[in-house]
Amino acid sequence: MPKKHSQPNKVRKRRGKDLDEIIDDMKPHKSARLLHQPIDVDIPGNAQFYCLTCARYFVDQSTIDQHSTTKAHKRRIKMLKEPVYTQREADAAGGLGIYTGDQK
Repeated sequence: MPKKHSQPNKVRKRRGKDLDEIIDDMKPHKSARLLHQPIDVDIPGNAQFYCLTCARYFVDQSTIDQHSTTKAHKRRIKMLKEPVYTQREADAAGGLGIYTGDQK
């Protein structure tokens, strides 16, 4: 029997926002806009229940409360607390410079 033409599950899953995009969304002017969105019937929960750290919409308040106690949410919060790498650090890791610490 011939093999079916199917993609693995990793390829089909929706990709979320990267950590640097979420950190950018957590700035005060953007976070206020994301947390208080106008009603949109095409988004789950009419875009009224949004988790800022996970960049996900939820159906109602009880679902977002349950989500806030999950391992995935807590892991994302822990990852967001780590300092963001700069371009200078990336260049030094690639051998294009010398990294000396807290230079900005």
